[in-house]
Amino acid sequence: MSDVRAQARLQFATDYLHRPLRIEVASADASFRSYWRMSDGASTWIVMDAPPDQENTAPWLDIGARLHRAGLHTPDVLASDLTRGFVLMEDLGTRTYLPELNDTTADTLYTDAGNALARMQGVDTAGLPVFDRAQMVMEMELMPEWFLRRHLGFATSCEQWDVIEAAFTFLIHAALEQPRRFMHRDYHSRNLLITASNNPGIIDFQGAMLGPVTYDLASLLRDCYIVWPGERVQAWLEQFRLRFAAQIDAATFRRWFDLIGLQRHIKVLGIFCRLWYRDGKAGYLADLPRVLDYVLNVSRAYPELLDFANLLERTVGARDLVIPDSRLLSPA
Repeated sequence: MSDVRAQARLQFATDYLHRPLRIEVASADASFRSYWRMSDGASTWIVMDAPPDQENTAPWLDIGARLHRAGLHTPDVLASDLTRGFVLMEDLGTRTYLPELNDTTADTLYTDAGNALARMQGVDTAGLPVFDRAQMVMEMELMPEWFLRRHLGFATSCEQWDVIEAAFTFLIHAALEQPRRFMHRDYHSRNLLITASNNPGIIDFQGAMLGPVTYDLASLLRDCYIVWPGERVQAWLEQFRLRFAAQIDAATFRRWFDLIGLQRHIKVLGIFCRLWYRDGKAGYLADLPRVLDYVLNVSRAYPELLDFANLLERTVGARDLVIPDSRLLSPA
């Protein structure tokens, strides 16, 4: 079936471009989608392969069109086939933010990303799903199921579950205090590309929702794949607030940023483990310690979350967060 799918993917692009093409892997994300670079030797294009029995291509096309209308740099779509799950699009290149972020480049790149984010928050949200209480609960409950139980082998007692639920309730209330805007939901250094004009190129936006105003900013500045000193994050956060949200006082904005970022990182602890145990994708396990540090550091800063922080610290203890290489042969 994989050979049949590969041939169909190549034929889809060839039928539109009317020229012989070479094909190579461009990237794969944390879903069943994959991306393939097509080349005729002079120009390149990207084909997104989203098997229709596993992925719905329509939200990607819809959200991409909304962002494009707002002047944001998303890939131009040349052709699509929702029945087969293929999209032919502009190639934005290979220069993701992550490997090019350093002490010299960070201010410029984050300024560009912040400017794009400010425009993004004005994108049309009609018909978007809402990041509501049920969504937040569903996301955070991935952590005790996949991180605590499956990854660490920790059986949660009723008393411990009460601590977890109290923390989740606190975070939900804090999130619901925030104004709602367009929310990319995965706005970070692996989904932003350095482009010659209208930087950054923005990808992986199909999960957009209507949600808290600081969510994407927390994804960007407390990135699961790179860590910055706290004082530098605070400076960027304040610059963003003064330029785009000056009506919100600094303390409130910081609290919103901290707590919605924590909600996200709790979810990510579960997702990174689920990607291994359910989907056989081991690469994200190496990022668990960084994400756990975010969770613990923020939780310790709020009295309402100290019991939660203590529970996680006791649970993790001396356990290794990354599965040893000898176990990577099978997630079972």
